[in-house]
Amino acid sequence: MAGAETRTQRQLIAERIRDVPDFPKPGVVFKDITPLLADATAFAASVDELVAISPDGIDIVVGMEARGFIFGAPVALALGAGFVPVRKPGKLPGPTVQETFALEYGSETLAVHADAILPGARVLVIDDVLATGGTIAATAALVNRLGAELVHVSVLLELSFLEGRQRLAEAGIDAVSAVIATPPVDAV
Repeated sequence: MAGAETRTQRQLIAERIRDVPDFPKPGVVFKDITPLLADATAFAASVDELVAISPDGIDIVVGMEARGFIFGAPVALALGAGFVPVRKPGKLPGPTVQETFALEYGSETLAVHADAILPGARVLVIDDVLATGGTIAATAALVNRLGAELVHVSVLLELSFLEGRQRLAEAGIDAVSAVIATPPVDAV
């Protein structure tokens, strides 16, 4: 019975993610989660599924600007963990550690407060989409630079054809779970 419920939740989640062709540039199909967020049942199902694929014993959940915040904070509450935002430069008031990385359509820099995560803390990274893996790899680098242990990465949607999971594995990040993968992969 639990398997049927999980399939139903995952199907609902998939139905509420809208494809937007040629955004933010020609050739890119953007995965728009705003319809999912507007549907309370689908949003709750998303949080439930992210919690279900997350390991026990997490001290801190890290979510990246901006959609990682949306999912990371409620997952942290459900796991009884703290939440740490990773932001764009200039958005955090204290001393920060920064990491620059390549995106599938440009480059970006992320920052975290230098004292936000204690050394040795067990960290779960949450994001909405795993595409090429750049954002997650940069966040993992920040976590490592602060002396914490990246335990797991959980994402709502994995775009398997972009091979982000493989790039993360090459960077030493192999504990990755996705609620939904497009196209489906066995390792989800």
